[in-house]
Amino acid sequence: MPFETMKTAIDKQNEELARYINLKLAALGQPTSTSTADPYFLELARPLLRNYYQKDQLLGERMCSADTRIQSFLDDYLKDVCPSGVARLPVNTFVLDRPGLGRAMSLPPSADSFSSPYLKSYRIPQGILHNPKSDRRTTHGLFHIVEGGLPVPADKAEVPKLAFATLLAEAMRPTEGLLNLPFTADQNAQAHLFVSLLLRPLVCPATERDPKKTMEIRFFAPGSLVSNLDFVEGIFGNGGDPYLPENDAALDVLHWTGHTGCVILAPHLLGIKKKALGLPHWNQATERQRRDGMCWLEEADPYNNNIAFKVACRDHRGVMVTIIADNYYGYCKKEVKGQISFAANLFGMCEEEHAGGAIAFPA
Repeated sequence: MPFETMKTAIDKQNEELARYINLKLAALGQPTSTSTADPYFLELARPLLRNYYQKDQLLGERMCSADTRIQSFLDDYLKDVCPSGVARLPVNTFVLDRPGLGRAMSLPPSADSFSSPYLKSYRIPQGILHNPKSDRRTTHGLFHIVEGGLPVPADKAEVPKLAFATLLAEAMRPTEGLLNLPFTADQNAQAHLFVSLLLRPLVCPATERDPKKTMEIRFFAPGSLVSNLDFVEGIFGNGGDPYLPENDAALDVLHWTGHTGCVILAPHLLGIKKKALGLPHWNQATERQRRDGMCWLEEADPYNNNIAFKVACRDHRGVMVTIIADNYYGYCKKEVKGQISFAANLFGMCEEEHAGGAIAFPA
C-alpha cells in the first residue's frame, strides 16, 4: 500500500475512533473533546444520549455479569470483616469495547505529549511512546496474598482480610488528578472517570476432541492510566463489551474454564499507613505478621515500606482479585499471566508457561 494511501486510512480510522470516544463520553455525562467533537453530530444524537443516560441512572448503577461475579465473591469473602458492606467495584466506567480506544485516549488529540506524576507519553512517527514513572525488574517484596483462601506460600506475605478490605476501599477513591482522562486534558472541561477492559485470555488450546477454553479478566484503572489497559489489550486482545450477552462467559460454557479474574490499578495506595489498614502493633502481632511486615512499631510506618506491591485475594471458587499499587506495564502483563496460571491449575490438564515458551502436543 502506498504511504499516502496508508496515512489517509489511518487518519480516517483515528477520526472514527475520536467520534466514538466522544459519543461514549457524552453518554456517560462526561465532557467531550472540543478539538475532535462534531457539534452537529452530537446535537443530532443528544436526545438519544440523554435517554440512554437517564435509563442507565434508573438501573441503579447496574454491573455487568463479570463484575457481578467479582463483587459477589468479594462480598462473601470479606463479610466477616466488613459488616457494613464491602467496597463496590466502579460502575459507569468508560469501557474499552473496541480495539484501539485506549491508545487513542492516551494523548490529547491536539497535543503530542501528556504528563502526570505517574507517566509521560509522547506522540512519535511509529505511534505513541509511554514512559512510566517506574521501570522495575525486581519482584522482591512485591507479592502479597490475602489470608483465608488457598494456602499462602512461605515466600509470600500474608495479608489480613481487614487490611485488604481497606486497601480495596481506598483503591476505589483515587485522586481527581489520577482520574483525569488524557483525551480531554488539553481543555478546561475535563473528563474524570475510571476506564475498564474485558479480557478473554486463552487457558487451554483446542484439541481434536475439545474446544479451546478461556477465562475472563476485568481490568480497572483510573483514567490517566488508560495506556496500561492499551498495553495489555495489545498482548491479550479485547473481549468486547462486557454488558452484551454474547460476551458473557457464563453463557458460553463450552469455551469458559469457569474462572474469573480482576485487576485494579491503584498507585495512589503507596504511602498508606499500616495502622490505618488495621494492622496490629508489633506487640500484638504473630511471628508471621512480624516476618511479613504486617504490623507496626511507629504510627507513621507505611505499608510495605512505601515500595510498590500487589495484593491478591483468591480461593477455590476460581475468582482472583488483585490490586496493583503501581502503573508499571510489566506488572500488568505478569498479573494476567499469573491469573491464567491460577485458572489452569484449578481447571487441570493444562499449564501456563511463564518462561515464554513451551513444547505442546495435541491430545
